[in-house]
Amino acid sequence: MAKPQKRYVCQACGSVSHRWTGQCGDCAEWNTLVEEAGAVVTPFQAKHNLQSGGRTVQLVGLDADIALPDRMATGIAELDRALGGGFVQGSATLIGGDPGIGKSTLLLQAAARLASGAPDGAARRVAYVSGEEAADQVRLRARRLGLGNAPVQLAAATSTRDILTTLSIGAAPDLLVIDSIQTMHSDLIEGAPGTVSQVRASAQELIRFAKERGTALVLVGHVTKDGSIAGPRVLEHMVDTVLAFEGERSHQYRILRAIKNRFGGTDEIGVFSMQSEGLSEVANPSALFLTHRDEGVTGATVFPALEGTRPVLVEIQALTVRLASGATPRRAVVGWDSGRLAMILAVLEARCGLSFSSAEVYLNVAGGYRVQDPAADLAVAAALVSALSERPVPVDAVAFGEIALSGEIRPVAHAALRLKEAGKLGFERALVPTAMAKEESALTLSGFRTLAQFVDHMLGR
Repeated sequence: MAKPQKRYVCQACGSVSHRWTGQCGDCAEWNTLVEEAGAVVTPFQAKHNLQSGGRTVQLVGLDADIALPDRMATGIAELDRALGGGFVQGSATLIGGDPGIGKSTLLLQAAARLASGAPDGAARRVAYVSGEEAADQVRLRARRLGLGNAPVQLAAATSTRDILTTLSIGAAPDLLVIDSIQTMHSDLIEGAPGTVSQVRASAQELIRFAKERGTALVLVGHVTKDGSIAGPRVLEHMVDTVLAFEGERSHQYRILRAIKNRFGGTDEIGVFSMQSEGLSEVANPSALFLTHRDEGVTGATVFPALEGTRPVLVEIQALTVRLASGATPRRAVVGWDSGRLAMILAVLEARCGLSFSSAEVYLNVAGGYRVQDPAADLAVAAALVSALSERPVPVDAVAFGEIALSGEIRPVAHAALRLKEAGKLGFERALVPTAMAKEESALTLSGFRTLAQFVDHMLGR
């Protein structure tokens, strides 16, 4: 009989190596390879005997009639928006975020609402299993949030076998929260909780239970220092929905972003505000990220970003500081891609004749918001030109458009939604690509074909 071959699994990315090294060859992390028992290696793969064992699998056509999955709305509109309408029965959802960002608070609020019958009056069976806190600690937090009377069933456990044995008695819960998956331990394999093999095995057992019993499963996941969910990458493939809870602990605002959703759209967001009584919904996120000012301020531009189907107006701020000759200028960016800032600066210098080589450049997105929309290029360029020339952008104007390396300003998607949101908040003008200047809108549209034309307009040439 062949002996099991030793293997070393990276605890950061899950890659497998047959010998130990100090640095993982795939993710370049140090001291993350841990020895695990490997499978038995045989010289030849045995073929399946198709005459015995196995069963036929039913094949159906794409045109077969199917019913839409049942959803459980939590009554927390921002959470339901990110989920696509609520939790789906028999689904698995993974939510990750930095420590202290509010993951447990949000899920405890959702669990309490569902158990209490919100929003449709039908009380659900809800189980909340914590592997990081004692049941009394969870109960104290619930009282602080005003949820002490909610009929949520609490447990403090880390054994996957014990959890599933308990939940298999009687009716299965409608919602099961596991906080967190990195603390769970399966006795089917060897390894400490949090290792790649344990996270994968524990998640697989819990997901199988959820699929068989129709329970909506929510797994809380830890994140690494770069913001990705800790553990094997296959964990994100195993679940149906992946949510990322973002925000700075120094800011009160939190953003729940859908990264993957098999039952709804991706890139939807929910916006919350951290208060003393817990997380509260923010119905109008645009008002949070705008500075209320009556007169123009140099280096500030309003950009109508788009997150899924939701337009959000944010303020982009820029500051330039001239340095003495010979000094190395600094580039600092908060809330935007630093590589894209370098590209915009290069286009402004090469195509528009502006000089930023002797100036420090600081760029910030107000309110702790992070912009990933390429339509922000024109708003960033407007802020940079305004800061360099000390000419303010009109306070009643918004700007959006993508900038090419040739200096062309290209159109972007969903211009009507962006303009409509800007009009709702009292803006009267929009600086847009020429191709979008004919959009039907209550705003006055100024179209620009190239960035040079836009800069001439900003500088009054």
